[in-house]
This record gives sequence, structure tokens and C-alpha cells, in this order.
Amino acid sequence: MDYITLDKIVEDLKLEVVYKADNIEEIKVTASEVNRPGLPLTGYFDKFAYERLQIIGNVEWHYCNSLTEDIRYERFERIFSYPFPAIIISRDLPVFPEMLKSAIHHNRSIFRTELSTTKFVNLLINYLDYVLAQETTVHGVLVEVYGMGILIMGESGVGKSETALELIKRGHRLVADDVVEIKKVEEGLRGEAPDLIRHFMEIRGIGILDIERLYGVGAIKSNEFIDLVIEFEFWDKSKEYDRVGLDGDFIELLGVRVPKLVIPVRPGRNLAMIVEVAARNTRQKKLGYNAAVELNNKIKERARIRKGKIV
Repeated sequence: MDYITLDKIVEDLKLEVVYKADNIEEIKVTASEVNRPGLPLTGYFDKFAYERLQIIGNVEWHYCNSLTEDIRYERFERIFSYPFPAIIISRDLPVFPEMLKSAIHHNRSIFRTELSTTKFVNLLINYLDYVLAQETTVHGVLVEVYGMGILIMGESGVGKSETALELIKRGHRLVADDVVEIKKVEEGLRGEAPDLIRHFMEIRGIGILDIERLYGVGAIKSNEFIDLVIEFEFWDKSKEYDRVGLDGDFIELLGVRVPKLVIPVRPGRNLAMIVEVAARNTRQKKLGYNAAVELNNKIKERARIRKGKIV
């Protein structure tokens, strides 16, 4: 998402509205950074990051409180003349009359939170990072298996949802079925289900299932980072499938490379068990152990020893 509107921020973070600008629904926040206008309050406006949300914390408030009413009004008038999205006051600190007067004059919003400045800034930055992150939507199923996010992709009817259902029965958790919304955040790629279909699953021949009601709250999860992509495809006899695993494959999503496996599907294969094993094996690789590389090294070492004996 390129922006979020100011009214949505107020709703999501449960901010107290001290004064609301006339066009709050049209004001867009596009930056995840915030600004504490300490220097502008002293009269220094070079490099004033007015395009960001402005935070008045304990230090800024007490500095303002030390000023005379005339100087305070002069500083607020100049600050509020800049088109910043809004000012947010932390710690439930009182609003200066001069600040409110300037907000009304320039049609700028003032909000307030009971949180401390540090806690609120961290909350706000994390929130903005998430809602403003790059995002995409893919067709697939996202499940948490042994603490790892596994995105299962493939053609319709290949068995993605049925495999996910079997995994849920084995104690793993569903994040999203059919539609997976993926956002790029600092830690990686985070997937979740659209609000409308969250916790629901479609099984051909049965219909729509509410996984939370059928299996309990422990069977679902709101979001998960994507550690591995598994693509199911119908078995093709003419295709040579990887049987060793030395050459790791990847898929690129939002500019991030994610390990990918292609699993051929045919009657009799226990796909849920294969996904579990793939999750465990991927975790081992992340911890530095690759079974395929280990076996390959042993074969090379055995060949080297035999060659030495022959010589």
C-alpha cells in the first residue's frame, strides 16, 4: 500500500481526537518515519520533516510549557503553517490553548494517546511499516508447520487444501486458504488471509469449512512469515524431478528470494507427511546442515581415498 488515510490510523490505534481537520478522510500518510519537532519549537525550521506525523512527547511539552504565551503561540503558528498530516500528543498531556488555536486556524488535526512517547513511537512506526509495506496476492495455501511458514502453490484441484486440512489434523496451523496476501516487511515476507475469508477453507465435495470452529483456536494463526514455498504439480512422466537436492531452487516474491520445492503429485503419495519433512529439512539447512551436501562430501571423500589406494 502506498499510503494510509489519517482516519484509519486514528481508528486502528484508538487515538483520542482533540481536534479533527475537515478533510481527515483525504489526508494521506505515505512515510513510516515520524518526527518529534524539538528544533522547530525552538525556532529552527531548516530540514523540518513536515511530511511526517509529528509527535509531542514529555520533553517537547515541558519545553513549550517554559515559554511565554506569546512566544508559544508564535512557534505553534509557524509549525502549523506547514502541511503536516497531524500532531499526536503522548502521555495524555494537556493541550496548550495556543496549539488548539493554531490547529483550528490552519485546519490541522491534533490527537492524543495515553501511551508513553517511546512506546507509542515504536507502536506507530511498526504499524506504519506494516500497512505501507509492498504487497502482493497469490493463489495458494499458507500453513505453519513446526513453526515455519509454508506456502503451498499449484493448479486448482491439485490437493493444496486437502493437504492443509491433513496438516491441521496433525496439529499444525492454518493461516490462509485460496488467497494469500503477502507483505514485504523488514524481517521478510509475511502472509495472511483477507479479512473476509480468514479461518475459512474450501474442500471440494464438502464445501466451506470454518477451521476455528471445527478444530479450535489452536488450529489457526492470523499471519506467518514465509520460509518455504512448495509447488504441487501433477506427476509428469517425461519430466526429471530432483532426487538429491544439491541444487536449491528459489522463487522471487516482492524482490525477496524464498527457497522453493516442486513436489510431483500422484495417487498414493502422502503429501502432508512430505510437507512436514520438507519443513524439518529446511530448518536443518537454516541451521547449517544440508543432508545432500553431507552425503555428497562423503561420496567424494570415499572416491578420493579409493583413488589414493589404487595409485
